[in-house]
Amino acid sequence: MDRIFNIDSGNGSIFTSKLLDRETLLWHNITVIATEINNPKQSSRVPLYIKVLDVNDNPPEFAEFYETFVCEKAKADQLIQTLRAVDKDDPYSGHQFSFSLAPEAASGSNFTIQDNKDNTAGILTRKNGYNRHEMSTYLLPVVISDNDYPVQSSTGTVTVRVCACDHQGNMQSCHAEALVHPTGLSTGALVAILLCIVTLLVTVVLFAALRRQRKKEPLIISKEDIRDNIVSYNDEGGGEEDTQAFDIGTLRNPEAIEDSKLRRDIVPEALFLPRRTPAACDNTDVRDFINQRLKENDTDPTAPPYDSLATFAYEGTGSVADSLSSLESVTTDGDQDYEYLSDWGPRFKKLADMYGGVDSDKDS
Repeated sequence: MDRIFNIDSGNGSIFTSKLLDRETLLWHNITVIATEINNPKQSSRVPLYIKVLDVNDNPPEFAEFYETFVCEKAKADQLIQTLRAVDKDDPYSGHQFSFSLAPEAASGSNFTIQDNKDNTAGILTRKNGYNRHEMSTYLLPVVISDNDYPVQSSTGTVTVRVCACDHQGNMQSCHAEALVHPTGLSTGALVAILLCIVTLLVTVVLFAALRRQRKKEPLIISKEDIRDNIVSYNDEGGGEEDTQAFDIGTLRNPEAIEDSKLRRDIVPEALFLPRRTPAACDNTDVRDFINQRLKENDTDPTAPPYDSLATFAYEGTGSVADSLSSLESVTTDGDQDYEYLSDWGPRFKKLADMYGGVDSDKDS
């Protein structure tokens, strides 16, 4: 069906219609039918086997990908790798390969190729010692040729790495940067490393300071201390009559505070009970009363060191000039005498003129 072969129906000559490849298919099996022209019923079949002969049309090549290494302390003429080749062709006399370095790499190369004459070759060192910091990898182009006709050849590349080895020649490390001294870092790299270290230290110090500040206990932690409490009202409230929100009587009477309240910022050496003072009488002067309360607070050893609010629920006595209001007066304006306003000085001159001239207006 591939129509690789055709046959002449008159003389039975078989010829090819496509190119044949021995490496793809060595044998071809076909069937030829012979029939009489005058009597088509007389026919026969015969199988035909066709073998494709070999010609040298494929070059030899490496049997595998070669990547080897050489020790830094290697000696000259030391074998480091054995090479083998394969060929798709199958010559009658067998394969005969030859190995050599490519002409462009033959001069000045650090390695040589030794042909073993058995279709193998060895890579040998050409000098004593290699330095992986100067040259870490060598690429060796190797030419492989066969001895058939026509001669076919190809070039394969062998990778040779310079590695550090132990005393027995076993590879340890092949990376050139493994032995680079830290002093080889550039100035910019050192500055960047130092900046990173300083930033990390500052971050750690700030984090520790914040944690320590959070752990500090406040000076007064009692929720019952009314002096440090803030009472929030979400409604307007009813003033002093609103007793549901807050007991304002506590602020008016400081004596209602519990006697067991102590200072919370220091540890007292002894239990000082606040001294109670009798309420001032109604006929006590307000100034003397205030001075007395201030003196008591200044000498009180249990008084807090911070600012506090002292509430005095005492109105005091009236002013020296008595009341100026006429709301409580029993008499009328005509029965009162306002001549005394002239004795109060220039501040009350306008008032004295208003009330002092009333009688003169009536008389006139």
